Amino acid sequence: MKKRKIPMRKDIVTGEMAPKKELVRIVRDSDGNVSIDETGKKSGRGAYISINVEIAKKAKAEHTFEKVFSTTLDDNFYDDLIAYVDHKQARKELFEDGQ
Repeated sequence: MKKRKIPMRKDIVTGEMAPKKELVRIVRDSDGNVSIDETGKKSGRGAYISINVEIAKKAKAEHTFEKVFSTTLDDNFYDDLIAYVDHKQARKELFEDGQ
């Protein structure tokens, strides 16, 4: 059976390439609103971050998404991002152990 190509994306905080499924997409739409793209299919400019709480906290400390999207974001966005990444990381660890 032929192997499928795995799409790779770059984590904007660490600069490392990783499979798209192991990253979370953050999107800025045409109105300038920045949000977490849970489906990975929202229209707009996207940036990726690893499913790792420490990296999400580093993004908050460095205001990474404000620099990438050239906009101002409040701390609530980063807090929501950290909570979402924490949830995804816990699910990943739970279901990887079951395989």
